Amino acid sequence: MNIVCVGGGPAGLYFGLLMKRRHPDYAVTVVERNRASDTFGWGVVFSDQTLGHLAGADEESARAVLQSFNHWDEIDVHFRGRTVTSGGHGFCGIGRKRLLNILQERGAALGVQLVFEHEVRDDAELARAYRADLVVACDGVNSTIRNRHASVFQPEIERRHCRFVWLGTRKRFDAFTFAFEETEHGWFQAHAYQYDGDTSTFIVETTEETWQAAGLEAMDQGEALAFCERLFARYLDGHSLMANAAHLRGSSMWIRFPRIGCRQWVHFHEIDGRRVPVVLMGDAAHTAHFSIGSGTKLALEDAIELARCLADPAAPMEQALARYEEVRRVEVLKLQSAARNSMEWFENVKRYTAMEVEQFAYSLLTRSQRLSHENLRLRDPGYVTGFERWFAGRAAGQAGIPAPEGWTPPMFTPYKVRGVLLKNRVIVSPMAQYSAVDGTVGDFHLAHLGARALGGAALVMAEMTCVSRDARITPGCPGLYAQEHTAAWKRIVDFVHASSDAKIGVQLGHAGAKGSTRPMWDGIDLPLVEGNWPLVSASPQQYLEGVSQVAREASLEDLARIKEDFVRATQAAAQAGFDWLELHCAHGYLLSSFISPLTNRRQDAYGGSLENRCRYPLEVFAAIRAVWPDEKPISVRLSAHDWVEGGITPSDAVAIARLFKELGADMIDCSSGQVSKIEAPVYGRMFQAPFADRIRNEAGIPTIAVGSIIDADHVNGIVSAGRADLCAVARPHLANPAWTLIEAARIGYTGASWPRQYRPGKLQLERNLERERQMQALGGGLSPQQLAARLLEG
Repeated sequence: MNIVCVGGGPAGLYFGLLMKRRHPDYAVTVVERNRASDTFGWGVVFSDQTLGHLAGADEESARAVLQSFNHWDEIDVHFRGRTVTSGGHGFCGIGRKRLLNILQERGAALGVQLVFEHEVRDDAELARAYRADLVVACDGVNSTIRNRHASVFQPEIERRHCRFVWLGTRKRFDAFTFAFEETEHGWFQAHAYQYDGDTSTFIVETTEETWQAAGLEAMDQGEALAFCERLFARYLDGHSLMANAAHLRGSSMWIRFPRIGCRQWVHFHEIDGRRVPVVLMGDAAHTAHFSIGSGTKLALEDAIELARCLADPAAPMEQALARYEEVRRVEVLKLQSAARNSMEWFENVKRYTAMEVEQFAYSLLTRSQRLSHENLRLRDPGYVTGFERWFAGRAAGQAGIPAPEGWTPPMFTPYKVRGVLLKNRVIVSPMAQYSAVDGTVGDFHLAHLGARALGGAALVMAEMTCVSRDARITPGCPGLYAQEHTAAWKRIVDFVHASSDAKIGVQLGHAGAKGSTRPMWDGIDLPLVEGNWPLVSASPQQYLEGVSQVAREASLEDLARIKEDFVRATQAAAQAGFDWLELHCAHGYLLSSFISPLTNRRQDAYGGSLENRCRYPLEVFAAIRAVWPDEKPISVRLSAHDWVEGGITPSDAVAIARLFKELGADMIDCSSGQVSKIEAPVYGRMFQAPFADRIRNEAGIPTIAVGSIIDADHVNGIVSAGRADLCAVARPHLANPAWTLIEAARIGYTGASWPRQYRPGKLQLERNLERERQMQALGGGLSPQQLAARLLEG
């Protein structure tokens, strides 16, 4: 086989040497447009895990790379004159030039042909000249080959919002360093790390707006370096900053990061009767933000996987390349997702600068959502213990109670809203059960909600409860529009208050165009077979096209009546004794249909601008706040993202949250979607937490995070980082009513509030944990087998 790699960066060199190592009889050529000694950039970073992958692929080059690395474990975060240090992170830095030299030398020793100072403009002509059976396009971010065949590869290139410059310095940093400095123009941040015996990478980053306001756009290279030296003088200790991209003049040295993804990675040429594939690799195919040090890692791992897929010469080339793309696309997507979270954190540093330094540093460390609370504890127990002590003390002070004496994980710290004190940060999310009879809840609801109140959560939210008979989603939905409803709910509320220390809340809503449907097990969102009731919405709407009823546009008389229905239901909720009220303005129901431009096409005062579309939901909120007890909170559930082009965006959600905050809303419950059937949500663990984060830290209102939060590690991380103040957990509570207590036991926390009837179980848990601690102390870190042998010995 003849293989030609276009691009002599880490991806092309590493793939070339791996293929030559596996198949010495192959002809492998790497073509590079620059000289062998040229490189741009300074150092690159690998994790210990990546080094393990390299060792498994080619031990000799991995050994040479390892010998050239500068290794460190600690991260220093400098913010507002203080430094927070966290250890155990396991990073390595190496000069980019040194890395390329190692790969060049290893490739040449194996017989890879290296061709420098050759610009490839036509990959088909290159393939013809070399009689290539495979062309690997690893020609970087600005890939000529990818751009030449853009109609096939279908690249999506997004220039991001920050400007950054890649510099070097002789100042040696003994930790991976993040430094933040505020100027009159805005915030700047530096990412710095040592990569050899006397040199460190020093990246300076800021938003486009701050970059322009500071005048950097008009500065030449020397002036820009001097500006950065003055700004970060306290960290440089008199050392200067250096640039090594002399070909970039003035403002062009400042780059906007291009986030790249391609829909296809393989293209086929027909050359002289042969079908020759061109496959993308590394930055030509995808990029991931430098703040998690992942670009070179992805490129090398691409090379490893492509070499593995091509290991069998008898395997059809097309199948091998399809397998490569399939495997790597998943891994790249996971890392790009984490990189996007990290990138957006740095793009929005200002969002987090109101935090105290302890929480700011924690938020930075966990920004990608790959590094969890327990990951941090594993890496640096002392750091996490100190942070938890600080967090628990602050939470107790804010709640007006004494600080705890023992260990309290963030998940189990108290939280006070108005006059309601929650014992921890866990809410049982409102979940429709479709088991009421003509709006009246019964024994099922008593058992369902009562069990979860006994299960350790601080607040149990009843499902969406409808404010009128024609406001129901299904005939099985509960209501608060008749006296018997209030009495039935009071029975459940009284049980929760008498038998647990949990609080109980109710979510009020109106189904709008999504009403008059069957229970989900009979066909979700399908209309009733018989007995349908008429529907109203912000504008005429058919939720399921061609299937659902068509809801008519609500008249002003309808709106006045429905607002009064909400008021009466609120008064009934107060009579039933609920501790908390939530107004449902999400998921395409009536109030949501006013907010979203996808469903609101009104021409009156309730349509048009965002403020007008929010007008009616705000009127309803003001009316219920006026009759709800002042000492009790009201939260508002929003769809923070419609996941449809032209719908509500997270930026809109911040503006909407501010409007509700002005009227006295206490919290925003941050959900998303379910407004349109053509939505395309991006799912994943804690996938809606970024919405809660943004609303909390931009709109300045407490938030509830919800969505794929499945364990204590998630809750601890979200609350600790200030992404939300409370976490609503749904499906795990369906599977296990005592989810909160079980999670407490799983992480070894014995301070959770257990119902008195369950305390024998708690005592047994405490005995088991104490016995385990004693065995660990006796064993001194020995394995169970070693400990058993030691005990038998004597």
